[in-house]
Amino acid sequence: MTRLAHLWDQSRCVACGACIAACNAANYGSTGRVNKTWGWLASNIKRVELVRGLRPMLFLVQCQHCDNAPCVAVCPTGASYRDVDGLVKIKPELCIGCKYCMVACPYEARWLDEESGLPRKCMEEECLSRVKAGLEPVCVAVCPAGARAFGDLDDPNSAISRRLAQSRYIRLLEDKGTEPKYFVVVGP
Repeated sequence: MTRLAHLWDQSRCVACGACIAACNAANYGSTGRVNKTWGWLASNIKRVELVRGLRPMLFLVQCQHCDNAPCVAVCPTGASYRDVDGLVKIKPELCIGCKYCMVACPYEARWLDEESGLPRKCMEEECLSRVKAGLEPVCVAVCPAGARAFGDLDDPNSAISRRLAQSRYIRLLEDKGTEPKYFVVVGP
């Protein structure tokens, strides 16, 4: 059994948007589809800018693949679930489009696909197939600054475990009790 997780290194990120564009291309075919929930192209990575003082801060937010996922707890049909690797997934064939999962997520990491009427989130089929083949998700693979990592938290030799061991990091909204597996590196 593994515990797969994402890492985003805010101190290395150059805000180029390659991860967002790659997510769009790989999972939504660069068709110009819009994610109206977040107000931009169809992607599972949400760009959030906070203005504090003179300098804006950038956060890239996506599904946290929580160990105690509120979206899973509220799903009335079992469409939202955690797999054996700890990833939070959606079974579209069980989803009734009630949007309870969208409301329950404190990270606002799900968005409504207007074509299907169902929620979408990280990780979609292309990235899941890449991970199954031993490759990185597209957002990690394309990052020119090396600001992303993905892997097994229980493997001390994985890229993510090595990065976490040598970095200062936070997990967003830890006080919510969700046990998120999305780590934000804030410095060495």
